Amino acid sequence: MGNIDVHVEPWVEISPEKYRLDCLPEVRRFQGRFEKAQNAGIEQPYFRLRTEDPDKVNLNSYNYLGLNGHPEVLQAAKDAVDKYGTSASASRLVGGELPLHRQLEQELADFLGTEDAMVLVSGHATNVTLISYLLGPADLVIHDAFAHDSAVRGALASRAKRCQFSHNDLSSLEEILKRERHNYRRTMVLVEGLYSMDGDFPNLPELERLQEKYNFMLMVDEAHSMGVLGETGRGIAEQFKMRRSEQIIWMGTLSKSLASCGGYLAGSRDFIQFLRHSLPGFVYSVGMTPANAAGALASLRILKREPQRVAKLRTVSNTMGRLLKEANLSTGTAQGIAIFPVFFPEPHQVMQISQALSQRGIEASGIIFPAVPRSASRLRFFLSSLHTEEQLKRAVDTLQELAEG
Repeated sequence: MGNIDVHVEPWVEISPEKYRLDCLPEVRRFQGRFEKAQNAGIEQPYFRLRTEDPDKVNLNSYNYLGLNGHPEVLQAAKDAVDKYGTSASASRLVGGELPLHRQLEQELADFLGTEDAMVLVSGHATNVTLISYLLGPADLVIHDAFAHDSAVRGALASRAKRCQFSHNDLSSLEEILKRERHNYRRTMVLVEGLYSMDGDFPNLPELERLQEKYNFMLMVDEAHSMGVLGETGRGIAEQFKMRRSEQIIWMGTLSKSLASCGGYLAGSRDFIQFLRHSLPGFVYSVGMTPANAAGALASLRILKREPQRVAKLRTVSNTMGRLLKEANLSTGTAQGIAIFPVFFPEPHQVMQISQALSQRGIEASGIIFPAVPRSASRLRFFLSSLHTEEQLKRAVDTLQELAEG
């Protein structure tokens, strides 16, 4: 989920008799927002139980390539549990290392075109631990205004000077670099390969040009672009027909296209070897579960064997883009690949439409402030290679009816 800026609650002194957690000011404000929504007739919009109703159209899922539930993936996870149990049972550094971990890392690096890769138990924690580990108070971190919460949390934890540039505006980035770069020991620029809130992506060749000119570390979060962008799903570098630079930190997750859970880092062999022996979120964390490692590995092998899944996702995306355009629904800067936001002027309208869609068997999340600016409330649609034109037409027709009603 994207993040315009991190909302940090100010410290408020509490009288001794109110040292109850449910009396914290931020907790009371949160409950007040929920009560306001309930009074407006809006049900709890989050944590809806997922059902496997075949008549339901699920547009909330990151299952871009339809591999979640694939028989080979399920069998691989089951076999791993039978062989290794349900946990790695230790940090990989001191006894939790499994052959599955190394196989997954080697095949990830081969697929991505990097010298090496490493996997961690959480995508969010991957960003937080890496950014906060590499940067300190003498450094500068610059991120896209729509950067994921995990990147922003990592930047805050690092205590580095933090700046943000206008979304996908690399001239805005260069202005900050000109003004600030020379004042700091080390600078890191954070972008995403495909932005999950807006469905667009940055100009990678221009980013590499700026990196060469201003000498900064570039980190690309490919949580949503790996398996989606490029002819064979190899991500943003393939989308631009570029070789992956070893001067870039390539980060991604295993929970989207690879139907598992966890994060990965990929890059030069020496850099990854260094992180394996020192990165706090890796060294002091249990290793990835056998089932998750095996599931991701099986998914990766299917992706390599069946690139037509990526092509099918493009076809589905083209259909969705056409239907939304015909319905005169605004999708902003979305590039028309896998992720489509549909914008509405008022947050309450978004939540009401999301609820009404759910009641009609169509699941699509409403996204409102603080995840996005107050003026950019939207419904968000994630597509899968498994979606049919009939399902998409039903979703768009229903959305158009509700929007006009």
